[in-house]
Amino acid sequence: MRDLRTTTLWLGLLGSASLLTLPAAAQISPQPEPFVLTDTVAAEPSFHDVATGATPRASAAPQAAADSGPAVTIDIPLPGPLDVAVTRSNWLRIAIEERLADETAMRELRLSRADRDALSAFYAQAERPLAWVQDGTWTPAARAVAGQLRAAAEDGLDPTNYPLPDLGLRKDAAPAKWAEADMKLSVSVLRYARDARGGRIDPTRLSRLATPKLDLPDAGDVLAKVSTAKDAGAALASYNPPHPGYRALKERLAQLRETHPSQPSVQVPKGPTLRVGMQDPRVPLIRARFKLGEGDDRTVYDKRVASAVAEFQKEKGLPTNGVLTPQTVAALSGPSVARMEAELISNMERWRWLPADLGSRHIIVNLPEYRLRFMDDDRLIHQTRVIVGKPESQTPIFSEEMKYLVVNPSWTIPPSIMKKEILPALAADPNYAARKGYKIIRRGKQISVQQPPGERNALGFVKFMFPNDHAVYLHDTPNRNLFSAAKRAFSHGCVRVDQPFELAEEVLGADGKWPEKRLRGLIGKGERYVHLSKPLPVHLTYFTVAADEHGQLKTFDDIYGLDRKVRAALGFAS
Repeated sequence: MRDLRTTTLWLGLLGSASLLTLPAAAQISPQPEPFVLTDTVAAEPSFHDVATGATPRASAAPQAAADSGPAVTIDIPLPGPLDVAVTRSNWLRIAIEERLADETAMRELRLSRADRDALSAFYAQAERPLAWVQDGTWTPAARAVAGQLRAAAEDGLDPTNYPLPDLGLRKDAAPAKWAEADMKLSVSVLRYARDARGGRIDPTRLSRLATPKLDLPDAGDVLAKVSTAKDAGAALASYNPPHPGYRALKERLAQLRETHPSQPSVQVPKGPTLRVGMQDPRVPLIRARFKLGEGDDRTVYDKRVASAVAEFQKEKGLPTNGVLTPQTVAALSGPSVARMEAELISNMERWRWLPADLGSRHIIVNLPEYRLRFMDDDRLIHQTRVIVGKPESQTPIFSEEMKYLVVNPSWTIPPSIMKKEILPALAADPNYAARKGYKIIRRGKQISVQQPPGERNALGFVKFMFPNDHAVYLHDTPNRNLFSAAKRAFSHGCVRVDQPFELAEEVLGADGKWPEKRLRGLIGKGERYVHLSKPLPVHLTYFTVAADEHGQLKTFDDIYGLDRKVRAALGFAS
């Protein structure tokens, strides 16, 4: 195939026709002179092997014997002056095509067929044969993205996943070498962009209830955007989440690495409370933790040790008395730097599950925090406590758009709750439905149970609907005492909202037609639907480390074990 392409290219590049007189018996054996692949103009062309870069030089054409017969006149097109840059461009295009057709090379790059097709289309349509090379040198864009790829760890990504080509490749290297290097950089740029948008792990493999809609960019779009950007490094970095919550975690990760201790944290075992003068075998560990030396009696909890403990308690917001309490021991033996780094990165990864545009007005619920926030242009306009699903009936993680509210909702009990709770209760107590105010509906052999609107309804007086595959929503609840609990994982999967009418007024407040008083006036008048004038994005999220409205990072319990699963999927030790 290469010989055919070379011959075709050579014939296509021959110059204008000339008349050449040859003896009738002469053998026409053109032997072109070689050229070197530079940006200068050569007087005569030659063949150049794409794979090896060799430029064979041949001897002059043999002269025909004088006595070989009468002369004949044949029209032979002879080469004129050749622009070597044009020739080089053709060789490079051929090299790229062959690289894309090389099954072994593509397997090594771990490219899907769709990505190979997208790359082929990108290179075929490009003005230049290579995306990152011009006039035999790497472009400024290439060097900028190389810098961003080297700094991938700053965004919690692994730089070894984005290998760089030889940026010192010689200008006169074979076209095949340049094609290989250019393709390698393109693939690393693509892989970085995909990973930055959440392509490293599949959330649904971690939990069937983690169903974010990942927006993974197209290969051709990534290369077209980044390779032509004025600041290619910034263009590539822009695939990372733009949200303030993500930036706060990134800044904390940088601070953690900057202040990384030279030695791992000292783990202090549990034991009795220690006061000045007491002896305990743990005291040497505490001395080592604060680098105090061994002391006169290394096992005595003396004033110097107590003073160091008091300073530590002050830093951690604990009672500053110098007494080694169980709370102080827990703080001293807190997570190692490696564990904290893993937690930050796993939370940064979950920001990649969210859309790049959350919506100028949007609701975001952080399940481990048991809190809902209503944002308007990064400004907090309302927040409230929520109750989320129990570990055995977890609230799912996804994004959808709220379309309408229902005041005085009825509740049709879902099949899962029917099977686990209602049917066993009905079997044990025939009056169960009447006591609960449930209405049993029979349609043939099918039985459903519905709870009419009212004060006893499990959904309270209002529910907020954002249609989704999980059939969950935000709603009121008659069990208001549960909001006083610190840990509020009590529901069957939906999100119960404290202060629902205040939230409803904010949701419908864009046009000012539905103040809280008017909404409450609908209570007791049957189900009433109130449609939003514009859909409102709702994001159910899962962050165990997150910034509050003041920018301070807070940590929360991993109530569903998802943080642990993400860390494992990213390759961190448990």
